[in-house]
Amino acid sequence: MRRAAAAYYAGREPFGAGGDFITAPEMTQAFGEIIGLWAAIAWEGMGRPAPVALVELGPGRGTLMADALRATAEMAPAFRAALRVHLVETSPRLRQAQADMLGTAVAAWHDDIATLPQGPAIILANEFIDALPIRQFVRRGGAWMERFVTAGAFEERPAEDAPPLPEAAEEGAVQEVNETGRAIAAAIAARVAARGGAALFLDYGPERGGFGDSLQAMTAQGSADPLGPAGAADITAHVDFAALGEVARGAGATVHGPVPQGVFLARLGLFSRAAILARMDPKRATAHLAAAQRLAAPEHMGRLFKAICFTHPGLPPLPGFEDP
Repeated sequence: MRRAAAAYYAGREPFGAGGDFITAPEMTQAFGEIIGLWAAIAWEGMGRPAPVALVELGPGRGTLMADALRATAEMAPAFRAALRVHLVETSPRLRQAQADMLGTAVAAWHDDIATLPQGPAIILANEFIDALPIRQFVRRGGAWMERFVTAGAFEERPAEDAPPLPEAAEEGAVQEVNETGRAIAAAIAARVAARGGAALFLDYGPERGGFGDSLQAMTAQGSADPLGPAGAADITAHVDFAALGEVARGAGATVHGPVPQGVFLARLGLFSRAAILARMDPKRATAHLAAAQRLAAPEHMGRLFKAICFTHPGLPPLPGFEDP
């Protein structure tokens, strides 16, 4: 998955109407705007530190950040003045797209989270964890085998150096483990717990992972073979939100959620903002309202996609994660 993702993002334009998929920021500017204002409220709760790092993991073309910066400049100018944008991106091609979109607003790019500035931070990650490489284990004859890929096909070998796996599983059961995602979640949680801040992840998957094979590949034409030529399709897997929350708590952070993305975005005012955009842009009114429905309606992205947040233990509850 790691090699395939590197090849994919190095050689294709995946985002937007002409790409293989459309992420939430590409659907409507309202998404990035309300996420930016959510970050401004988090900053207020942090005691308005200046400067503060506003970090995005896997920022795509920079659309979310551009919309967030525009909204905060208008509605939260003190936050906009205090923030410094840091982007975690490994693709040179996408770094250039982000530079074209954001210009001098970017303070620095980073290959990983280890080089982020040391102070307080607000960290955003939209559809980031799902693209990280997973391990798959298959139950065979009362033992766990691990799946590898050899010459474009799965190969099963005895599981070595495996993480803790369920003792009881039916023959053929598949257990997925995203070790990279858990490690990143733990490191970010430890950071906000020690230095102040909040981290917001929006992604897709069950609240609590179970058995099942969720590996999938997508192109503009629809589903594709995950074992096809490297770089030919977008390869992802479901996020286990309970596992992320568990490692974040273990690292000392307070965990909020997960909550369904539709509930989270509605609480942040997605539909109100979409209605305003529809009135301001009547020619695209239907598109603005339809985008909000696609993001929040349970039958679209509203239920399968979820939001989870890690914060410093002293930070007040943040919008979107209120108790029902």
